[in-house]
Amino acid sequence: MVRSTAVAAAPASNVLPLRQRPVDMDHLTKQALGDRELGKEILILFDQTAQTYFSRIERSTNVPELLMHLHTLKGAASGVGAWGIADLARIAESELRSGQPVNPERIDDIDMAVQEVSAFIAGL
Repeated sequence: MVRSTAVAAAPASNVLPLRQRPVDMDHLTKQALGDRELGKEILILFDQTAQTYFSRIERSTNVPELLMHLHTLKGAASGVGAWGIADLARIAESELRSGQPVNPERIDDIDMAVQEVSAFIAGL
């Protein structure tokens, strides 16, 4: 089977399905009780939190420490609707808890997701 190498232009982020947008704005709006300004403030704080915890993930020197930082990032991401980050952190956490070694590609994927959300927030 031949696969097409053409890449279609991505639709605007506000029309992507929930799991494809960097942040589920409907979920965030509910978390902020409908207050858009509060939602923006929450996102700014989340961006700082995500950057901090990803840095801690990169600097982790043992599995329990890495698990703690992944778990924290997963929870924070779930709170604001950053499902991509939450899903990747959950998968990495699950892999480690099952005894698998740290997967550098998984950590790179988390980094890309954190940067994508950060860019999305900056663009609001």
